[in-house]
Amino acid sequence: METYDENNIRYEQARRQVERLRGFYGHLFAYIGVNAMIVVYNIKHLEPGESYFQFKNFFTATFWGIGLVAHAIAVYLPNIGFIREWEEKQIRKLMEKKEKKG
Repeated sequence: METYDENNIRYEQARRQVERLRGFYGHLFAYIGVNAMIVVYNIKHLEPGESYFQFKNFFTATFWGIGLVAHAIAVYLPNIGFIREWEEKQIRKLMEKKEKKG
């Protein structure tokens, strides 16, 4: 039977945090890339004398940006206080349950 120590727990937590960060950065780079292409497309298709500053030109960036902010909160907020403590408590519970069955 494998026993878990603090190093294994901390390693797994760090590994999961790195996966969350990688997912967030992938989301961020996709957001920047796609919205840059949308800006170029919108600028090329403006009517003569038409202003770029219209809601339709910012629709995707605005609502996708809200999703991106929610993703950032989900990635960075768990490092704060009670959420991290709750997560560690749940991990220990599951590990103890597994050791009892094992």
